[in-house]
Amino acid sequence: MNLPASHERVTEQVKLWLETIVVGLNLCPFAKRELVKDRIRFFVSVATTEEMLVCDLEAELERLDRDPSIETTLIIHPQVLEDFFEYQQFLIWADRVLKRMGLRGVFQIASFHPDYQFLNSLKHAPGNYTNRSPYPMLHLLREDSLANAIANFPDTDKIPERNIAHLESLGPEQLRALFSTVGLHTETPSDN
Repeated sequence: MNLPASHERVTEQVKLWLETIVVGLNLCPFAKRELVKDRIRFFVSVATTEEMLVCDLEAELERLDRDPSIETTLIIHPQVLEDFFEYQQFLIWADRVLKRMGLRGVFQIASFHPDYQFLNSLKHAPGNYTNRSPYPMLHLLREDSLANAIANFPDTDKIPERNIAHLESLGPEQLRALFSTVGLHTETPSDN
């Protein structure tokens, strides 16, 4: 499949983010195995509206459901839902798509966005960067695989707090340098 150069660049930037940030910092202890086994599908959506993105989401869920060689899919949508609030609202719609397709409990959707912000956190808190990505993305995960990974990994409930502590320990300068290598601008409270 030959993607236009811009799609190739988007895919390469997301792969670099995955290798450098997600795997490199061990933010997701389950990602490395799937990356090494080449079982992650990177799909760059051309959607410019939420309706178009829903169509892509449905198609990718169907693909994932019928193709067990794909462990997980990243739907990268650089042209829609750039506003984080709108993105959050879309996640409700995406969950309804899972339910309507009868796939709730089979798949789940994890969220990544350049402006990701956890509820009750400051905008520039280092912990937000655990879910910040170069582009807005929907991460489609197989529930069974996730349950198996969690069952075989100690203290999975502590992963989020461990990740936040790790990013905080890097300090603003190292955090800024690391995330700039993957095209993400970081700001800290001292930047204001």
